[in-house]
Amino acid sequence: MAPRLSDFVKAYDVRGLVGSQLTPEVMEAIGAAAVAVTGERTWAVGHDMRDSGPGFAEAFARGATKAGADVIEAGLCSTDMVYFIAGQRDVAGAMFTASHNPAEYNGLKMCLPGARPIGLDTGLADIRDKAQAILDGEPAPEADAPGTVTREDFLASYAAYMRELVDLSGIRPLKIVVDAGNGMGGHTVPAVLGDQLLAALPLEIDELYFELDGTFPNHEANPLEPANIVDLQARVREVGADLGLAFDGDADRCFVVDADGEPVTPSAITALIATRELAKHPGSAVCHNLITSKAVPEIIAEHGGRPLRTRVGHSYIKAVMADEDAVFGGEHSGHYYFRDFWFADTGMLAALHVLAAVGEGDRSASDLANEFVRYTPSGEINSKVADPHAKIEEVAAQYAAREGVTTDRLDGLTIMLEDGSWANLRPSNTEPLLRLNAEGPDQASMERLRDDILRTVRN
Repeated sequence: MAPRLSDFVKAYDVRGLVGSQLTPEVMEAIGAAAVAVTGERTWAVGHDMRDSGPGFAEAFARGATKAGADVIEAGLCSTDMVYFIAGQRDVAGAMFTASHNPAEYNGLKMCLPGARPIGLDTGLADIRDKAQAILDGEPAPEADAPGTVTREDFLASYAAYMRELVDLSGIRPLKIVVDAGNGMGGHTVPAVLGDQLLAALPLEIDELYFELDGTFPNHEANPLEPANIVDLQARVREVGADLGLAFDGDADRCFVVDADGEPVTPSAITALIATRELAKHPGSAVCHNLITSKAVPEIIAEHGGRPLRTRVGHSYIKAVMADEDAVFGGEHSGHYYFRDFWFADTGMLAALHVLAAVGEGDRSASDLANEFVRYTPSGEINSKVADPHAKIEEVAAQYAAREGVTTDRLDGLTIMLEDGSWANLRPSNTEPLLRLNAEGPDQASMERLRDDILRTVRN
């Protein structure tokens, strides 16, 4: 019996267990379906360091070429490398990765030419349904003349493009620690920040876990979880580095720790990069999702920009960026989006901006980051509940009659108090969970709002 693709085709990508859900047959069907549904005749296909990646990429290419499309095999890639190829060559892209998921998983992220995202509402649902029909016995689309497969390495051109966008050649010497988490940062960092392919930059790089290993022998490649940056924090302190960088498994997200090993919030990084981009492009729009710090839109406006608040999720922020021609966008999860990068997300370009900001002056990373921290966040708190939407309505009713409270429903429920505190409660896309983020002008006000909402959620 064929797998049910609806079990593992998610809002923005495909993510499932290798063998039981993801098989070469599934990937060949998706390759054929992607060509049939989108009509795109050239696809760049890359994969991360997971053992199943090359076979899945080959199977996708087999289905795509049978359907008449040409395939560019890009081999080992970070996700933002595939976006780079899709943008620079104006071709569709397919990246085999499960990002930070454990070793038994793999997945697929697809985009249209120009790195435009493919999500459930922009073609992924139709690709899923067409692939399911093929797996259930419908003949796969087959062109009279099958497409071709060519192989090309894009690492050097990707590295050169990144260095053109942010020039680090004139910064003061910096000592940095980079934790690649055995993911694709181990492939891209030596090319972009090191001297593997291009002239050396004034950077001394201390490498942690650069060996490509899809079993993740040292820690999960998800720097959003505090446990996964402990080694980086210790190493930064041990060697006296100026800062530390951590990349997730497919290297499309980047996280920063300062010289004391303290994490710099993605909200602070969003505000920092926004000021740099607004200095180059005055008056531009800058996107931020609704659970970044309230400081982010304040700082954007103070620097002459136009802050645009969006739902959580890359398809939403990319769509708003494209519609408004926004110069930059940032999310609380460490995803950063750039107009200069086809409105796509790239952890590497964010890292370059941070290094430039620190290296162009004589201030430390913590001093810089503190400029952009004004409020106290709770961090994301997950609660397992039987009916997430019913709980949201219960919390909404709890606050409806209170004076000085405003709410909105852009994404879940956002509650705003007169003292400047706010909280957002939204359901997970994939699990029976509610995610709570709260922030206040100080620790006590944040905790009051956080705990008041959690009492209702967990009652």
